[in-house]
Amino acid sequence: VAKIGRLSTKDAVLFLCDMQEKFRPNIFQFTNIVSNAARLLQASRILGIPPILTEQYPKGLGPTVPELGAQDLTAYAKTSFTMMIEGVEKQLQELGNPKQIILCGIEAHACIACTAYDLLEKGLEVHIVADAVSSRSQTDRLFALSRLKQSGAFLTTTEAVLLQLVQDAKHPNFKEIQKLMAHPSPDTGLLAFFSAL
Repeated sequence: VAKIGRLSTKDAVLFLCDMQEKFRPNIFQFTNIVSNAARLLQASRILGIPPILTEQYPKGLGPTVPELGAQDLTAYAKTSFTMMIEGVEKQLQELGNPKQIILCGIEAHACIACTAYDLLEKGLEVHIVADAVSSRSQTDRLFALSRLKQSGAFLTTTEAVLLQLVQDAKHPNFKEIQKLMAHPSPDTGLLAFFSAL
């Protein structure tokens, strides 16, 4: 049976990858990417989806930016490009090995790509939130998304994730999720991606 990639709150984890201070001036659409990731984190709290946060070499690249709203999370420090380090793998086991990973952060062609490949090799379903993922260059970002799609990751958007997770306007948390969508997602330059497909 072909995987269709329908998200479920019962089986999902949110991965927040390396949204740190030193990247701020250099990452394409950084503010909008973090803003979308912050909405995903708020939604994960409302819906009971566990979030996992990493930081790439924090001594050199600084802490996670405050506007992500992840101050209460323990950040896993790493030097490898993949988020699948020992501490993260252990946390996934403790969570009962969820099958779906919602992935956002930076950089698309480096840490996001390496993480996605590791997850896909383990047979997990990877949902890459395209408007919450970026790189220093838009070229690297768009080619990384195209490459990840070839490898079997699902490409999606912040708002699509929020709506898929609640499924129904009768969902007990729908009103809270709806508030997170009060303002449309900012344009992060993804339309160029479709002309390249």
